[in-house]
Amino acid sequence: MIKLCGFPLSNYYNKVKFVLLEHQIAFEEVLVMPGQDALLLKHSPLGKVPYIQTEEGDLSESEVILEYLAARFPDKPIFARDPWEAAKERELITYVELYLELIARELYKEAFFGGTVTDDTRTRVEKLLLHHLPGFQRLAKFGPYLRGAHFSVADIAGYVSLPLVGIATQKIYGRDFLLEAGIDWKAYVGQIETRPAARRVSDDRKNYVESVRSQ
Repeated sequence: MIKLCGFPLSNYYNKVKFVLLEHQIAFEEVLVMPGQDALLLKHSPLGKVPYIQTEEGDLSESEVILEYLAARFPDKPIFARDPWEAAKERELITYVELYLELIARELYKEAFFGGTVTDDTRTRVEKLLLHHLPGFQRLAKFGPYLRGAHFSVADIAGYVSLPLVGIATQKIYGRDFLLEAGIDWKAYVGQIETRPAARRVSDDRKNYVESVRSQ
C-alpha cells in the first residue's frame, strides 16, 4: 500500500491526499515533518514533504507523485482523458503553484509563523504577484471550476493553495490580492468543499491544528 508521508498543514501534502481520497486509492498516512535529519534525507533528498513510499521506493514532489499515480492507476481519471484538457489542467496547476503560491510563500514566515520578512521581500513579492495574477485570470474560468463547468485536478491544486495566497497578502499588505483582483476564492473554496474528499482534507487539517494547540 502507498504511504503518504508529511503533515496536514502542508498544502502540497493535502494536494496529494485529496487526489488519493477523490479517486479512492488506498493509502496510509505517516506523520513526517520536513527537516534535515539524515534518515529523512534518505527518503526525500531535500528533506521536504510530501513524499510517498511505494513497493518500488520513495518518490518526492507533489506534481511528480500525481503523474506517477495517474500512470500507475490508469483506470482513475486523475487527469482528463483528452490530451488537450489534461494539458490545460497541468497548465493551470503550474500557474497556481509556480506563479502564485511559490511567490506568496516568501511571506509565510511573517504571515503565519511569527517571523518577519524584509521590506525588499514585501516589495518584490507584491510586484511579482500583481504581474502574475492577470495571466492566471486569463486562464482560470471559475465557471465555477478553474476549467469551467467540471471539477478537475487543477481544482485540487487551487483548493489547497489559493487561500494561502489570499490570506498571506491580506496579513502582510492589508489587502487580499486575489479578492482585490476579483477572484472570490472564498466562494470557490466553499464550492470545492461540497466534495467529501475536500471536507476530509479540511477536517483533518483542523483536527491537526487543534491537537498541536492542546499539547
